[in-house]
Amino acid sequence: MLVNHQDKTAEKIDLHDTRIVECIDRYWRKNMLIMGLLLIIWAVVGLGCGVLLADRLNQFSLGGFPLGFWFAQQGSIIVFILLILAYSILLNRLDARHAQELQQYRAGGPQTSDDRKET
Repeated sequence: MLVNHQDKTAEKIDLHDTRIVECIDRYWRKNMLIMGLLLIIWAVVGLGCGVLLADRLNQFSLGGFPLGFWFAQQGSIIVFILLILAYSILLNRLDARHAQELQQYRAGGPQTSDDRKET
């Protein structure tokens, strides 16, 4: 497996090292958690506010339009764009932490509790 990080050069990852495999698994679990939470927010806003709760939201207005209509037409799009921005920011942070952790493992850095018992 090849990975490009800060130095823009491809480095081989040793997938036989259990610490690295665990690190990659943690990365994907966190990635899927972030994605799942953001998709739930998108579904609640897009479907919930724009369709299911529209009648209740129409009691209020925003810019002269009923709030349920506004969410169905504009709000869900704006929220979707904000969720893309949030996903980008969160994944950039996760990628940076993941790259740093992998680099430490390659340099012989932090050991798991199992590794410490063996030494």
